[in-house]
Parts: sequence; structure tokens; C-alpha cells
Amino acid sequence: MRKLRRVRCPECRRLTDWHDNRWRPFCSERCRLIDLGAWAEGRYGIPGESVADKRENKTEQGEDAAEAGPGEGDAQGTAKSFDS
Repeated sequence: MRKLRRVRCPECRRLTDWHDNRWRPFCSERCRLIDLGAWAEGRYGIPGESVADKRENKTEQGEDAAEAGPGEGDAQGTAKSFDS
């Protein structure tokens, strides 16, 4: 018999089943949407220098977008193409 694993919802801290939970690790759709809204509002962040800051530093040092690496070639994030 498989032991059911229970975890705490990261939003409300209520115990919830891990297996067969369509909103895991959250206990409900409500908690999932609250967490998503917090990310969208910028309440959470990943430590480190942002991509925008890195681009500003390159511009200040005299490097242009043509010298940027893959995925940094333009505002859409597409890589610079090279013709043979």
C-alpha cells in the first residue's frame, strides 16, 4: 500500500495531499492564483543582476547589440543571424 504524502501549501500553510492534486504544491486554485499574482506584481524576485542591468552596462562600456550573444540581439530576444 502506498503511503500518501502530505505537504504544506506554500500560500496558506494548510496540509494538502501531494498525489492526485491538480494544484500542487498548492491546496487549491485560489492559493495558486494568489501566488501567480504575487509573481506578476513583482513581490518575488530572484537575486542577481537583471538582464536589463547587464544590457545597460554593456552599452555604457561601448558594446553594441550586434556584439551581444545569442538571444540578446534585439528586443524580442531573437539571436543575430549569420549568413554563410
